Amino acid sequence: MFKPGERVVYARDGARGIVIAVNGEWYQVIWEDTFVSWEKADVLTKAEPFS
Repeated sequence: MFKPGERVVYARDGARGIVIAVNGEWYQVIWEDTFVSWEKADVLTKAEPFS
């Protein structure tokens, strides 16, 4: 669903991040506060492109 380099939003709190790795159904994301976590696709949505 997502690939490395794509911008995403965490559905539960609106945090923005960038996918940096994919392992099966898990996506490693570096968040705007530099925290890194593994998340499933059901809590992520594609971020709107910068204008």
